[in-house]
Amino acid sequence: MKVTWQIILWRCFKHNVFSQLAYEECMIRNYYPYQIFSFATFGGLFLMLFVMASCGDNRAQKIVDRAIDTHGGEVYKKSLITFDFRNLHYTAQRNDGLFKYTREFDDSTGIVVDVLQNDGFLRMRNGGHVALPDSMSKKYTASVNSVIYFAALPFGLNDPAVQKEYIGETTLLNEPYEKVSVTFQKESGGEDFQDEFVFWIHQQKYTVDYFAYSYVVDGGGMRFREATNQRNVNGLLFSDYYNYAPPSLEIPLVKFDSLFEAGAMKKLSEIKLENIEVQVLED
Repeated sequence: MKVTWQIILWRCFKHNVFSQLAYEECMIRNYYPYQIFSFATFGGLFLMLFVMASCGDNRAQKIVDRAIDTHGGEVYKKSLITFDFRNLHYTAQRNDGLFKYTREFDDSTGIVVDVLQNDGFLRMRNGGHVALPDSMSKKYTASVNSVIYFAALPFGLNDPAVQKEYIGETTLLNEPYEKVSVTFQKESGGEDFQDEFVFWIHQQKYTVDYFAYSYVVDGGGMRFREATNQRNVNGLLFSDYYNYAPPSLEIPLVKFDSLFEAGAMKKLSEIKLENIEVQVLED
C-alpha cells in the first residue's frame, strides 16, 4: 500500500490526534520522516508537523499525569501538609483551589509567621500584622512558595502557566526514564516565569527520580537534584534530595543526566524534609 501524507493524517485523526495511539501511529508504526517527505505537499507537511508536535505534547501530558497520580493525585487537592525544613516549620493547606501556605520560625523579636494564600501575603509577629514594603513581600512570597512547590513536586506541573514538552526516552544508572521539559508562560507564570525544568520520570514506576532546573533570581544558576529517601506519608510520596551544580552554566539542562553519570556534578547540599504529616481533608 502506498503511504501518503493523507493516509497518515487520516490514521492519526481517526484515533484522535491528542491520544497516545496517535503518537504511536505517527511516530512508531513505520511512518517515518522519509516516507512523509516523499509524498507531502507544503500544506501536508505543515499539517504533519502540527500533528507530530501535538502527539509529543500529548505524550508529555500523559507522563506528567501518571507521575502526579503516582505521587498522590487527588490527595494533593484536599489536604493539610506540615513539615520542617532547615529549622523552619511549614504548612500547606489546599482545598479545591483555595490554598494557604505558612512558614513559622523564632527570631530575636519573637514568633514570626508568614502566610501566603489566594489573596496575597502577610507577615505576623507575635500575633500582630507586620507592615512590609512591596519588595520584601515579593521576596518572602517567592521563598515560601518555592519551598512548598519543590516539596510537592510533581504536583503543580498541571498549573495553567506550565508548558510541557516531551524530550524522549533515556536510561540513567541503568534505569529507564522519560524526559520532559517544563517552561512557563510569562503572563501567568509568576515572578519565576523564566525558570526552566527537565524531569526524569521512571518509565515503569512513574516516580520523579531526578530533575534539573535553571533560575534567574539571586544572580541565576542551574541545579540537578537526585531524589532519595522516597516515602509515602498518608497517600503522598515525598523525597529528600542530593543537590548538585554543573561544571558550567553553558551546558543545557537536558544533558545533566550524562554529566551526573560521568561524575562531573558537584554535590552542594542535602535537602531533607522532616516531621512530615499529611491530613486528608473531608468534603
